[in-house]
Amino acid sequence: MDIAPDTVADIVIRLRAIDVKEGPTDPDSGSNPIDDGSTDVLTSGTDDATESEVRSMIAGLDDDSRAELLALLYVGRGDMEPEEWDAAVDFAREREAAGEGAVKELLRTPDAGDLLEEGLDALGLTPDLPQA
Repeated sequence: MDIAPDTVADIVIRLRAIDVKEGPTDPDSGSNPIDDGSTDVLTSGTDDATESEVRSMIAGLDDDSRAELLALLYVGRGDMEPEEWDAAVDFAREREAAGEGAVKELLRTPDAGDLLEEGLDALGLTPDLPQA
């Protein structure tokens, strides 16, 4: 595998941070972080730094690593078995070529971080990750 398990672990942590966020509940409140107990960090929005970090991290990967990241998602989700790793990577490359990139697929997949971790586990790779 070209992508380092620790790199996947970094992406998992950020994806989990995105998963716990909710949409704006009172976008025009006019409050400030001190008054509202800094609860806005759990609200996603157009200026979400965590999503930008994930996008940058994935965009910074080479083609093979991006394909393997998606393949981990497919294995973790149960679409493919660990024994089908090469086929999963090939399928991921096809998705990338068709314009369905890793960033899009990971950000729109619920619990993507957990699924990536399950993919790593299925392949016998277990980086040190905090539990969800």
